[in-house]
Amino acid sequence: MKRFLAFFIFATIALSSAAQKVLPLYKDSIPNSIGTIAPENAPVMTLYKPEHPNGTAVIIFPGGAYGGLAIDEEGFKVAEAFITKGVTAFVVKYRLPSDVTMRDKSMGPLQDAQQAIKLVRMNATEWGIDKNRIGIAGYSAGGHLAATLGTHSAKSYVPNKEKIDLRPDFMILVYAVISMHDELTHQGSRSNLIGPSPSPEKVAFFSNEEWVNNNTPPAYITHCNDDAVVSVNNSIAFYQAMQKGGIPAELHLYPTGNHGFTQRLPVYEWLDPMLWWMKRGGWLPNTP
Repeated sequence: MKRFLAFFIFATIALSSAAQKVLPLYKDSIPNSIGTIAPENAPVMTLYKPEHPNGTAVIIFPGGAYGGLAIDEEGFKVAEAFITKGVTAFVVKYRLPSDVTMRDKSMGPLQDAQQAIKLVRMNATEWGIDKNRIGIAGYSAGGHLAATLGTHSAKSYVPNKEKIDLRPDFMILVYAVISMHDELTHQGSRSNLIGPSPSPEKVAFFSNEEWVNNNTPPAYITHCNDDAVVSVNNSIAFYQAMQKGGIPAELHLYPTGNHGFTQRLPVYEWLDPMLWWMKRGGWLPNTP
């Protein structure tokens, strides 16, 4: 019995490891970089492949105020939840803004986000993904990155001679930083991304509520009213911009739960509403 149990545990670990693969975002030079990037700091994404892929993919951007990455709580655990539903997941370890390693630190994360969706679309057939069902999910500052990708996808900030479409098909924004304006922003995220005294142009470029247009993908937005870290008004402002622009959006506000509330709830409580929204939008097969 003990021998069988040990074999079962080993087989489970091996199967789990086989379902994951770490992929470099760039094969050659990394755009906007200065000098050589240490291997441990190189941007990568981890592929989580479900046992029975249903053709839908979600690219996940963890938060961390652009000063770190909560990659376990807002990355790997999220991916593990999605693959149980047949959704192929990618967790992006994007570059954190740095004047030491980047010519323009504000653009590094967006470039990595664009490169991530480019790679997923280019390899969609190989990974069993429908090219028209590739979405993004971002948490906190990762939500800001996701919203930036969704509102600035018309222009490529990475080499794209293949002319791959960089527009996500849908967005999931969880307690996201949306704006860089003083009255809304999370000051730590803003300072890390665009500096303590940013130009008005930088503030405007990264205030995503100002960039909603006909090319912006539909969004599922969720937040808590009592969020003491990132004001819920970020999500409200983005929803209002989506509504004004005629872009489909669904807003879920919880009365309590504070920042990072999904980390403290049973998985089904935060995952099921996302899945039903994805089904209603046609991005997830309506299977039992």
